Amino acid sequence: MSTGAGTAGFRSHELSALFGKGQHLEIEVRSQSDVKVIKLRGRLNLGEAVDRMRDTFEDLLNAGQTRFVIDLAEVSMIDSSGIGLLVRYLTAAKQRAGSVKLLSPSKFAVQTLRMTGLLKLFETFDDQERAVCSFQ
Repeated sequence: MSTGAGTAGFRSHELSALFGKGQHLEIEVRSQSDVKVIKLRGRLNLGEAVDRMRDTFEDLLNAGQTRFVIDLAEVSMIDSSGIGLLVRYLTAAKQRAGSVKLLSPSKFAVQTLRMTGLLKLFETFDDQERAVCSFQ
């Protein structure tokens, strides 16, 4: 099992792009065992940020990855489009016997997920090692 570079031909990488009025989303994908840890920094909202995250998920799913830990500690804002994306890929991963688990969601992310009634869909963790090990 790999703990550094990605598996199934998918390399660990960092994607970042500037969007609109100074909005910024960074996406960093790393492998830990057979789990993809996706660290997000910035705003996950409608537009290029959500499009970029969708592309990342699609690439990973197409490479056969189904186990994801999404680190939301540095997500300053998430809108309904970002939440919809998380739910969509939770469903897609579960259909392939995987899952999407949340790591250290920011206060804003927790409040938004709770208001929409969707927080209960996700397992959440404060520790990355525990989140990764929960797939075993």
